[in-house]
Amino acid sequence: MSGKDESVTSKNSLMGTKSGKKIIKQALFKSKGYRQFNQYKEEYETNFPEFAKRFTNDMLQQIKDDSSPNTTQQKFGEEVGSTEIILDSSQIDPIKSKLESFDVLNDRVLRILNSNFVKMTFPVFNALFDASTEYFQDKKDPKLREDVVDGHIIAIDLSEPMDRIVDKDEDLDYLDDYKLMNPYILKLARDKIAKGGEEVLKQFEVGFKDARDGQYLDTKLKQNPTSITEKELDESYKKYRSVMGTAGSNMALSRKPLGEIFQIGMGKASESVGCGNEIEDSIRDKAIKIPSWPLYYSLLENDVRKGFDLTMKKSEAYLSGARKTLDSLPENFSHRNFLEFLFLTVEHYNEFWFKKLQKANIWSELAANLPK
Repeated sequence: MSGKDESVTSKNSLMGTKSGKKIIKQALFKSKGYRQFNQYKEEYETNFPEFAKRFTNDMLQQIKDDSSPNTTQQKFGEEVGSTEIILDSSQIDPIKSKLESFDVLNDRVLRILNSNFVKMTFPVFNALFDASTEYFQDKKDPKLREDVVDGHIIAIDLSEPMDRIVDKDEDLDYLDDYKLMNPYILKLARDKIAKGGEEVLKQFEVGFKDARDGQYLDTKLKQNPTSITEKELDESYKKYRSVMGTAGSNMALSRKPLGEIFQIGMGKASESVGCGNEIEDSIRDKAIKIPSWPLYYSLLENDVRKGFDLTMKKSEAYLSGARKTLDSLPENFSHRNFLEFLFLTVEHYNEFWFKKLQKANIWSELAANLPK
């Protein structure tokens, strides 16, 4: 497992959850799922610095080559439907000039790559791509694999600066830099994903639009948090499932049956991780995230503890949906054990943060900070 907080994967932490103990057992006996998972984790750790360098260099070239950055900002604002995440024209030149340094830009890239979603996802995409290559008996193409995986990781990573700009909860000194970077991140993702073919790019565009719709609703729900409905919150979760589901499908180059199975499995797994992430953020901020399942259930039940209990049940339901896709996999599917192990790590992640919340005992603060 990989993530921002390495304590999640320490031996003590694994021993503290039911799923963690299963992970340790699989590691001790070197199960097939553990071996496959470890192989891709090690590949990610080895190749990540090169990926970050590629990402920085490609974006640096775009920034330097752009003769009309103001137009770039305006077009991006129109596409995502927000002026909050773009720069005023008077701010552009000094920030562009600053980011034309590799070291400065690389620092910003590494900051936004320091994300649970990115770190937990990188090994998964490589595994799914390899599984698809084997199933469809494709000729191995390392460059295509790199482009399609890089493109989707970069696309997922775009949510990091955008969320930080909207939420204003971290990296406050760098938010204007992120505003300049956002359009180039999206263009870079599209350029790389397009290498997978017309259908792959088309599926990405559909998923990206759905994710924007989810993000837009997420922002809208912040304005009136006490009246959020279950249907609205489920709709806002498109920000997770659309991006991850589309990426899963595209690891199979959008071909059935694997594309469909990967789409559902990755979408549901990401929704489950989203619940865990909301619990983690609540501990960090000593306030329940708006909007989130903990907020919805806490207000519905008028009880913060019960709100988080129901959030865990929601995360389990999402994960159960992800696990059901294993039944649809072709016979003798090469990476079935990998996916089983992956879902076990998701379960541990959620259990770990839920247990940490119990120990933190900040119920009174969480209740006091609920929106009125």
